[in-house]
Amino acid sequence: MNTRCFAIVSAFAFFLAAFAPLGAAEKQPNILWLVNEDHGPHVGCYGDSYADTPTFDALAAKGIRYTHCWSNAPVCAPARTTLICGMYAHSTGAEHMRSMVPFPAGKKMVPQLLREAGYYCTNNAKEDYNIAAPGKVWDESSKKAHWKNRPEGAPFMAVFNCEKSHESQIRATPHTLVHDPAKVRVPAYHPDTPEVRHDWAQYYDGVTAADAVAGARLKELADAGLAEDTIVFYYADHGSGMPGNKRWPLNRGLQVPLVIYIPEKFADLRPPECTKPGGVSDRLVSFVDFAPTLCSLAGVKPPDWLQDHAFLGKFIAPAQPFLFGFRGRMDERTDCVRSATDGRFVYARNFRPDLIYGQHLAYMWETPTTRVWERMFREGKLNDAQSAFWKPKPAEELYDLQTDRDEVRNLAALPEHSVVLQKLRDALRENETRIRDVGLLPEGEMHRRSAGSTPYDMAHDEAKFPFERIYAAAQLASINKDSDTPALIAALSDADSGVRYWAVIAFLIRDKNAGDALKPPHYKLGKLLEDPAPEVRIAAAELLVRKGGVDIMPHAIALLGKAADCTQNDIHTSIAALQAITALGEKAAPFTPILATLPDHRKGAGGRFSEYPARLLQFLRKQ
Repeated sequence: MNTRCFAIVSAFAFFLAAFAPLGAAEKQPNILWLVNEDHGPHVGCYGDSYADTPTFDALAAKGIRYTHCWSNAPVCAPARTTLICGMYAHSTGAEHMRSMVPFPAGKKMVPQLLREAGYYCTNNAKEDYNIAAPGKVWDESSKKAHWKNRPEGAPFMAVFNCEKSHESQIRATPHTLVHDPAKVRVPAYHPDTPEVRHDWAQYYDGVTAADAVAGARLKELADAGLAEDTIVFYYADHGSGMPGNKRWPLNRGLQVPLVIYIPEKFADLRPPECTKPGGVSDRLVSFVDFAPTLCSLAGVKPPDWLQDHAFLGKFIAPAQPFLFGFRGRMDERTDCVRSATDGRFVYARNFRPDLIYGQHLAYMWETPTTRVWERMFREGKLNDAQSAFWKPKPAEELYDLQTDRDEVRNLAALPEHSVVLQKLRDALRENETRIRDVGLLPEGEMHRRSAGSTPYDMAHDEAKFPFERIYAAAQLASINKDSDTPALIAALSDADSGVRYWAVIAFLIRDKNAGDALKPPHYKLGKLLEDPAPEVRIAAAELLVRKGGVDIMPHAIALLGKAADCTQNDIHTSIAALQAITALGEKAAPFTPILATLPDHRKGAGGRFSEYPARLLQFLRKQ
């Protein structure tokens, strides 16, 4: 071979080595995900002596235990959507429970990235994403999916999901308790009753049962001689399924146990803070980091559009200072909460402080704890910490996990915590701006505005989504300051419906929490009953009905009644109207005959959340 040809061949070989996956030069690790549903760090290796979790504990003894891992969302579908996309669900429009949005243009789910790198990817079996798959995602996704079915010699990425610890198992009957209810630690936000103790004990039974399933999966791996070729992630999909934990984006709803085992042959993929077996990492990690981390472990450079950082592998990033959480619509009830933590302090921003924590969800009310908790509140038998769940939320919350693990002492108004409060406020705003939180639009408006595109792509078009203006209006709405009144009155006439929506919400919040301290101009609200955006019309109608005493109120009542009909409107409009009627409380009396005639369903409408108007109607008819 002459010198010129040798140079060309050498250069080509260098190119291939530089850009090929890890497996081209050395063996790629298999990756196994063991995922339990609905349980927090109620695990022996996390210091919980009541827990019985030998699999978790044994894996932690030879792996890495993460002290601060958040699921980003405190409920399964948006958490899993964030996990599989590597993008926050409220940046893709997928934060609402059992919703469905199209996938951002030109992007891929993480199994697709691994399949391109030569991995055989399987999921057994739960997907439950709020976002449409961008083509073929898994080699197989079913109850029969298994790494054993891979082509000979191919590395695998396999997910096994276990439902033994799911919320539904807390109230499953018949059940013989294994954990002693008398030994339960009842958190400060729950009343100490036999029902609550029983539910917590049964929850721990479910955690133990799920742990046993994980043990069987690991034995299966070891029996196949693959234990030292496989990186194992063992974690839960969000916090405990108990009411007051699940669905709430504080640490108690977001923190999950996470143990990762990296065999010795892949020791170079471990993080610098834990190079030896049995290490503990205080690095802040969350589900949005898992996609870039899997790419990094496979030797694939994470694409720039993944929204956070690899915490293991060839492309590990520096440790990050904050984690972020979110809450959108939970089943039939809307809400808008964003949260952040620095590992010690947890900050929550409630954009709808008028909506109580304990909005009625039919599914959550199946758990005995929920029912006895609510009954005792109505009977006046709860203390302040236990009652907070049933009252309007503060606009801001701040908790110190070192002194208040149950997050019941809100420090946001205390001057001595003003510095950390501002730090977390700024961090949250920076992240909201970076990801362009499209969840600040009402759900129906988001879908209408992104028609023909995707919510993610629409949100990156400033003409279609003026983020800063909408975010500023949402901020003003939820912080009750009289000095903001002129700006909010002006916002009622803004060109963007998202801004107008938050301006009306501002007056709803003030009217409910501050009596008649604020007097919105009725002529502007009357005009908004004809607004092009249904959510603006509905919010204006709710406010007018609540205030009463104006000649336009009958028109507002008729508007809400008509909007609540799911056969004449899209599901989002119907849900918004029915929730507005619910919020009226005693002033909802004029709607009784209207509600009696409304149909529960519209055949073929609504997809994954078609039953939600019926749930709201059922609740209203019982009031």
